[in-house]
Amino acid sequence: MALLLQTLWDFVLGYEGLLGSPFFPVLFSLSTYLFFCLPFVLLDWLSVRVALIRRYKLQPNNTVTLDSIKRCLALCLYNHVVFILPVTVLHWYWRPVNLPREAPSVPSLVTGMLACLLLFDFQYFVWHILHHKIPWLYRTFHKVHHSFTATSALTTEHSGAWEMLSLGLFAGINPYLLRCHPLTELAFFVLNIWLSVDDHCGYDLPWAPHHWVPLGLYGGAPHHDLHHLTFKSNYAPYFTHWDRLAGTLLHQPPHHDHHE
Repeated sequence: MALLLQTLWDFVLGYEGLLGSPFFPVLFSLSTYLFFCLPFVLLDWLSVRVALIRRYKLQPNNTVTLDSIKRCLALCLYNHVVFILPVTVLHWYWRPVNLPREAPSVPSLVTGMLACLLLFDFQYFVWHILHHKIPWLYRTFHKVHHSFTATSALTTEHSGAWEMLSLGLFAGINPYLLRCHPLTELAFFVLNIWLSVDDHCGYDLPWAPHHWVPLGLYGGAPHHDLHHLTFKSNYAPYFTHWDRLAGTLLHQPPHHDHHE
């Protein structure tokens, strides 16, 4: 496995010029995000035609429209070009990319990704609950994301610039704080984007991540879909322990178990 990681890292180093570009973070995050959204967009298109797919929808009576897709894509692209790109250019100027020659060990890759994810989960929980409990913060910043009470993949990044930049800061700074290898950082970014899209996908699919984690420790799409329905529960993005401790955990109601 260590040899495989080194081979992978050597391949990545072959594109060191691209990795060192100030445009790489934006292109990487946007292309990864759209790549993960695409299968769910296809499922949304098929769900109105295929009953088998529709029975896995968390809100089966909701239909994703072409207009909503256009709105989400337009806002996402606008935020990346107008806000995220200038920030990444400034970050590139302040901290040029310096890549090591050796790959991380397997244990450091796995523990680093998990540590970054757990820290991000806590940061998002605190940020999120504050933006719901303080009316000014909700009205000014977070309300845009709640334009949709039924989630779909492209609603993941349907948010204002402040929200995009705040959550992007958490995700970007954690690997630095935890002194992660650049490959661990890349792997965490991919994992975080995938899980955030899965959170908003609007489906409870049998192979979804929340079915992999025992004891209900990971909420997944059903957990976050309930947040968009109730506005008063399930503030953590991924795991359920912070909501349990805060008394804000809401379990999936029986009428959502339509596919069982």
